[in-house]
Amino acid sequence: MSPAPDLFASLAAHDSVVYFSYRPADKQVLYVSAAYEQELGGHIDKVNEELPGWLAVLHPDDRPYLAECIDFAATGRLVEDMNIRLINPDGTLRWLCMSAIGYVPEGSAAADGLLIGGHVRDTTRSRNVLEVARRYQSKKNSMLEILSHDLASPLVLAQQMADYIAERVESLHDARLNAMISEMRTACQEGVTLIRDFVDQEFLDSSNVDVHLERMDLVERMGILLENYQHREHAAGHHFYFETSHPSIYADIDENKFMQVMNNLLGNALKFTPDGGHLSVTVIQEPAHVLITVVDTGIGIPAELQPGLFERFTRARRPGLRGEKTTGLGMSIIKTIVELHQGNIWLESAENQGTTFFIELPTPKMYFKVSPAFGKNAWL
Repeated sequence: MSPAPDLFASLAAHDSVVYFSYRPADKQVLYVSAAYEQELGGHIDKVNEELPGWLAVLHPDDRPYLAECIDFAATGRLVEDMNIRLINPDGTLRWLCMSAIGYVPEGSAAADGLLIGGHVRDTTRSRNVLEVARRYQSKKNSMLEILSHDLASPLVLAQQMADYIAERVESLHDARLNAMISEMRTACQEGVTLIRDFVDQEFLDSSNVDVHLERMDLVERMGILLENYQHREHAAGHHFYFETSHPSIYADIDENKFMQVMNNLLGNALKFTPDGGHLSVTVIQEPAHVLITVVDTGIGIPAELQPGLFERFTRARRPGLRGEKTTGLGMSIIKTIVELHQGNIWLESAENQGTTFFIELPTPKMYFKVSPAFGKNAWL
């Protein structure tokens, strides 16, 4: 006899991953590994008594998601890395990552013999570390966009002052003075260019990594992003608003890339919106998709420039109101990233009336393909 079964049994007994087998027909857990007690704090001999308690503390937004994933697994296909949340008594979250697949043991009837097998691991610690990193990343990217405008403004003002001084002293024919003023203008322009190049390079670097989609609450993530901008309203000289149609709205996104898209759109809005202007982001849940809008009260985009705006090295590029340069790559990268999310992006704009960008993302892939062995969500 092959030693493989004994080896796997030994692995399951010592692994921190919880392995399980569940029979939907009578809602019974047939097997759970020792890690159930070690990692989740349960009791193996009472697992079926404890199961309703686990379901009771499941995050409300994750309950239908998990049920539909399990229904999909019941069709015999593997569902990997379902990230679900449990609500602790103190209101904090406990994260579990689950993978599952359905199978029917040989000789069993499909209706009654279907089993769901898989594994669960507690990822709370790593998710908390990841959340801190995400918040830091979001804050850093937002601050880079805001600071690029904060720092560019005095440099542009100094450059304008240098131009004015140059006109006033032209009649003096002082070669040394003229050279100093020219040096001042050059230094200011190089400073503005250096600041923008640094921010643009951050965006380019983030776009060169493969897309990793994960189910995310857009309201939560956008809220963190806009909060960074709202905290800097006074320094940025603009007013920021955030509205949403529902308390939680989910989509499958690569958070780093998609938040960089939003940062870039907000950065462009800042670039072409005079001080005191308004910028708003809305997230709306619609039947078949999620609609995100970024609206500004800036100078708008001339009609003749709009058709080629998303082209690589577009001729529609213009310097910002504070002299910020543009490479013509930003909007093309934004379009590419949105399309990698199976989404669409378009705009509406008129000169001196502001600009609105629309992003349409598909709703998360919910698994409605139900196994004939049991009805949808019957495992609950």
